[in-house]
Amino acid sequence: MLDRDGFRPNVGIVLLNPKNQVFWGKRIRTHSWQFPQGGINYGETPEQAMFRELHEEVGLTPDHVRVVARTRDWLRYEVPMHFIRRDARGHYRGQKQIWFLLQLTGRDSDMNLRATDHPEFDAWRWNEYWIPLDLVIEFKRDVYQMALTELARFLPRGAQHNRYLRSGLRPHHREDATDHYRRSDALPVGSAAHASLATTPIEGTPTAPAPLTQAQPKEPMA
Repeated sequence: MLDRDGFRPNVGIVLLNPKNQVFWGKRIRTHSWQFPQGGINYGETPEQAMFRELHEEVGLTPDHVRVVARTRDWLRYEVPMHFIRRDARGHYRGQKQIWFLLQLTGRDSDMNLRATDHPEFDAWRWNEYWIPLDLVIEFKRDVYQMALTELARFLPRGAQHNRYLRSGLRPHHREDATDHYRRSDALPVGSAAHASLATTPIEGTPTAPAPLTQAQPKEPMA
């Protein structure tokens, strides 16, 4: 499911432990570390997709986490051509994402990278919130910077100092998630705006899930 500009709707997850460290997963059979993320299926809301991806990639259920906040707008990144499957080139450009900040209420032992038959990660670790972005694959760095910065206001006081921002970054890609939401701070859970977005399917799709009509292109490093 692509939008008219060639971006696939997607969710990203920043999972905090009690020390305000964040979960990083190592993509299976690679040396690349990243936050959990995944596509939004037809008929899903961003929050429904987030909980599905959380279980598929990390093995956690809604009982193991508390949703703290989410980004207000879509954050987009373009994927370099050599990471895109040949049959998707020409119409697939990248991902547009809604990011969620979650607080782990369960235990580390609740993590299960083998919750499905197709695991995304083969290792995981806790990192400091403001980890240097040089550890992130280059085409995702701007989105990581925007998501972490927007969600940082919900961290406890003293954990919000930004130690990774660098000059000379490329222009950011942003897009309103809905027409009437202004481009500013993240949405705290429990706000009227968050409640509205949490129950709105992506791209105006019906609330009942329906089968996809075509395979979803997914670049190897997405």
